[in-house]
Amino acid sequence: MEGMPSTGFKGLIQNWKSDLIAAVSVALIALPLSLGIALAAGAPAMAGIFSAVIGGVVTTFYRGGHISVNGPAKGVIGVILLGIVLMDDGTGQAFNYVLAAIVVSGALQSLLGIFKLGRVADIFHGSVIQGLLAAIGIIIFAKQIHVALGTHSNSSNIVDNLVDAVRMIPESNPFVVMISLAGLLMILFNSKITNRFFHFLPVPMWVIVLSLPFVYIFNFFEHHKIALLGASFTVGPELLLDIPDSIMDSIMHPNFGKIRSLEFWSIVFSLLIITSIEHLAIAKAVDKIDPYQRKTDLNKDLTGIGISTMVAGFLGGLPIISVIIRSTVNIHNGAKTKWSNMYQGLLLLLFIFVLSPVMRQVPLCAFAILLVHTGFKLASPAVFKQVYNQGIEQLVFFMATMIMTLYTNLLVGLLGGSILVLVTHILLARIPVPQFFRLVYSNRTRLISLPDGSYIFKVRGIANFLGIIKLDKMISEVPADGDVNIDLSETRLVDMSFMDYLVEFLNKQRASGGKVLITGLDGHISSSTYNKALKLMVTGESVKLNHRQKRLRNLATERGYSYSREVNWNTSYLKQFHFFEIRPIERKYNCLEGEYKNLDVSWEIADVYFNEGQAFTAETMNSTVMVLKLNRSLPIFTMEKERAYEKLFDRVIAFTGYRDLEFQLFSKFSKKLMIMGNNEEQLQSFFTPKVVQFFENHQISHIESNGEALLIFNKLKLARTDETIEFIDYGQGLTELLNTTSQV
Repeated sequence: MEGMPSTGFKGLIQNWKSDLIAAVSVALIALPLSLGIALAAGAPAMAGIFSAVIGGVVTTFYRGGHISVNGPAKGVIGVILLGIVLMDDGTGQAFNYVLAAIVVSGALQSLLGIFKLGRVADIFHGSVIQGLLAAIGIIIFAKQIHVALGTHSNSSNIVDNLVDAVRMIPESNPFVVMISLAGLLMILFNSKITNRFFHFLPVPMWVIVLSLPFVYIFNFFEHHKIALLGASFTVGPELLLDIPDSIMDSIMHPNFGKIRSLEFWSIVFSLLIITSIEHLAIAKAVDKIDPYQRKTDLNKDLTGIGISTMVAGFLGGLPIISVIIRSTVNIHNGAKTKWSNMYQGLLLLLFIFVLSPVMRQVPLCAFAILLVHTGFKLASPAVFKQVYNQGIEQLVFFMATMIMTLYTNLLVGLLGGSILVLVTHILLARIPVPQFFRLVYSNRTRLISLPDGSYIFKVRGIANFLGIIKLDKMISEVPADGDVNIDLSETRLVDMSFMDYLVEFLNKQRASGGKVLITGLDGHISSSTYNKALKLMVTGESVKLNHRQKRLRNLATERGYSYSREVNWNTSYLKQFHFFEIRPIERKYNCLEGEYKNLDVSWEIADVYFNEGQAFTAETMNSTVMVLKLNRSLPIFTMEKERAYEKLFDRVIAFTGYRDLEFQLFSKFSKKLMIMGNNEEQLQSFFTPKVVQFFENHQISHIESNGEALLIFNKLKLARTDETIEFIDYGQGLTELLNTTSQV
């Protein structure tokens, strides 16, 4: 990895070119999404643009993040909609009252950062937050599906909105549906298009571009009716985006006339909680994919977005947070410093000036279909499955929070879900309520410093989400490179949020050179196989191996390998492979280790669970992988089956400068596999005819070199025992073959 980019104005001077190039792609994505978020929230379209520009220009000068991109928060769409309804007094000032609430929430957010309360969001349980986000997704979907269909629901209830959408399908406007359907097909199948010209523009911009021919064909510029199949349907300029001729005409100012009302403060605190939780979660997600592994100062970042939100509120914009889609694109397009965020804000402002005549011709349904897809991802069946896999109790927390939010509001959903989690923990702990809270805030939890400079963190009592702030305060005394043994043997209950925090600390500590062990869970049972699932102490009950684990243990015994079913928290080496650089690892376990003694080569085979996709909509995937550590230097490369490559790698994030190699003598081989590397001479030397023949005869989906070892896996699923044996034999055969070739 190249050196760490400089910060401040020195970083601006050194990296302006890479940051500017990345910012172009980000701004092209931000333009349609920012407009769409504002429209979905019932706000003027330019409110979203103001937030994106202010998030780029203002936030850049005071922030704790290094590479994230700031813009309007889609999570507050439901809150803004509710605020407009609750504070509508017939004066036409409803959105101005909401702007006042945005300003106040921004001020409170700044204070949270100033007083170093950036981790307050951690006290909310993870499954409750997931339920809240799923409800937000349903709200977005329910509101925007009508725009995408050309229908309208008068119901104020979200569930009734969904029912109306289904009921009104026969009444939908086919000319609006055509545009929405074309956009949806583009969103769903864009990854299948291999033309390089197509990938010059991001998908949201292609959805906008595709909508324009329909506008001209059906003449949306004049109000008229079009007959189709014996019925007539209305089209006209009311279906197009409305942007004022002058940006100054779009500026709106807050009205604090409702500041003494309960409705005003309910919106303030809803905005504060949602934006803080969403922002802090995304900031930590961005840190995981930062190629330089830099860490965000969460308190400073919270203050920065609070200030930016205040500015946005004063000028007619929406609340500002870090945005995961834009931040991911920013990183994958080579941005190195925070200045890329400023560039994208300035470029967005330029685009509005240049493209506003074109944007006025874009149908509202094109923006709606983008948000329908976003809403669906937040509450898709995959999200429900992921939560269920974390434990049946997590699904209950998730569903209850979602339902309460849909039928009441975000604050009630958050509070109700948290109470349900707490009551469940009390029942599972099987102790009186007063004793439960004494164990939550137990004074017997200790951080013990040992003579050799390492630490033992002895956790006692109830380890759940209520104790995370206290935990954070205690564990912050450990130096960045300190070694810690976290002992949970005297805990009665360890909940998922607590485990999330420990794993986050473990990863942060390891990244800075420290070692962390999490021990003492052998006497606990988990609610699921998920490594961070809720755990209960059960005296006298041993942990049982499943059939596959027994076979792996027996294989290790027979052949002299070592086997461990426990989670192995040391995944840092896997991150040296490009595949896992951009896919955060959830856990590694069922580790089988051995060596080819006559070849002096060691190997490890393990089940690895990792995340694929964006922060809140990421899908957890699994595979059994082999790491083959060879005592020789290797060229850095990736070799994939052509079909697997399309699924696993986005062209945007392919290695910079890598080329697909062609082997003239083995055309069959070149057609089956894609080999990418940045040193063609070394690769041609490595892939000798015998090596090519070996790979052709032994098909593996993915092989990757980091310069000293090979990462090998065959499918995105867990391997059977016989497939594990095939892995071992494959590694031995490949090692023997490579040892007969000359050193690269």
